Amino acid sequence: MRNRSSMIVFGLALGMMSLAAPLVADNWMRFRGPNGGGIASEASIPDKFSTQNGILWKVKLAGPGNASPIIFDNSLFIHGTTADGKERQLTCFDAVNGKVRWTRSFPAARGHTHQKNTQASSTPVTDGKVVVNAFWNGKEVIIAAFDFEGKELWHHNLGGFKSQHGAGASPIIYQDKVFLANDQDGTSTLYAFDKASGAVIWKADRDAYRACYSAPFILEKPGHAPELVVVSTTSIRGYNPDTGSPNWTWKWKFTGKMPLRTTGSPIVAHDMLYACSGDGGGDRHMVAIKLNGNGNTIEPRLAWENKKDFPYVPSLLNRGDHLYFINDKGVAGCFEARTGKSVWYVRQPDASFCSSPLLIGKRMVAISEDGDVYVFAAETKYRLLGKSSLGEAVRASPAVANGRLYIRGHEHLYCIGK
Repeated sequence: MRNRSSMIVFGLALGMMSLAAPLVADNWMRFRGPNGGGIASEASIPDKFSTQNGILWKVKLAGPGNASPIIFDNSLFIHGTTADGKERQLTCFDAVNGKVRWTRSFPAARGHTHQKNTQASSTPVTDGKVVVNAFWNGKEVIIAAFDFEGKELWHHNLGGFKSQHGAGASPIIYQDKVFLANDQDGTSTLYAFDKASGAVIWKADRDAYRACYSAPFILEKPGHAPELVVVSTTSIRGYNPDTGSPNWTWKWKFTGKMPLRTTGSPIVAHDMLYACSGDGGGDRHMVAIKLNGNGNTIEPRLAWENKKDFPYVPSLLNRGDHLYFINDKGVAGCFEARTGKSVWYVRQPDASFCSSPLLIGKRMVAISEDGDVYVFAAETKYRLLGKSSLGEAVRASPAVANGRLYIRGHEHLYCIGK
């Protein structure tokens, strides 16, 4: 099948920054899709569905995991673990019918995690030729690459991982490089690997305080060199993707008892970067950072912030002049992107959320921890268009490809469409 998922920069006027989200997104090749924006083209996803109408297939998984599925053409890849925790697995499914094509495993042990984390929380990434995943064996992080037939191309043991919550950072691919922000409690490293050979092209030490899980993205502005942007507790920083040298840095100013953790991934719109942080105690801090200039001339400054309403774990979405989100406690929101003014803010009764929502056309799709799938109108008037139940827990973020919605539950992988 012809790959129509190449990054097409939004050709918007007024010099708006781009997350390089495509106008046509047949493939979903990394965490939160094209460049991590969580945005899909129109798909044949019903507002409501059931086992009789809408669920095209579901398959049993070997064990639980928070890693999201990724899809290229008819190949779906998912990172998992066995129920006993003695193996970490990368499995390739046929995205059309759910049949297993192959599984590759690494020996492992059950490591300590937060109660909402799992042994398999890193989402793979692909460029249509290779698929790369970061495996945590309970003590160490191993990054490995495979071809589409399951042949291992290379792997690296990155050494011990220290965190009270466990591992879960997801790699990304840009051009000929694989990037992984291996943030942990204490000393952390940002890696750039050669995609073909696995050779370490460069690595940059990072000042980390708490393990963070936000996935990097590529910041592109017409006429200027791309930048690799990484968000964590200590800073928001833009790097030269070829050399690893930092171009600019913006540091959080936390006012609580301790610095907050970044888990959800950032987005960019209207010349601003939007990032969220929080902790299990309920503290929240969302910032909108104005990115003036380009490359080494960028002078980031705080445009507005919110320390109450925004999510900690789920990521944000942008459509037009507005931000859309569902927060951890089940409140769906729409805010003005440029000013931070609330447009609507509505709680969903008896619901909590860990997975990041998606924007499919003019709809926001969000899945609760109980496995209820909410479909909201991504508009300036609140409307709940539909609610369906999978009947099992969900903490992994969903994926969209070729007109279908894929959801990884605690026990099953679902394919939903018309």
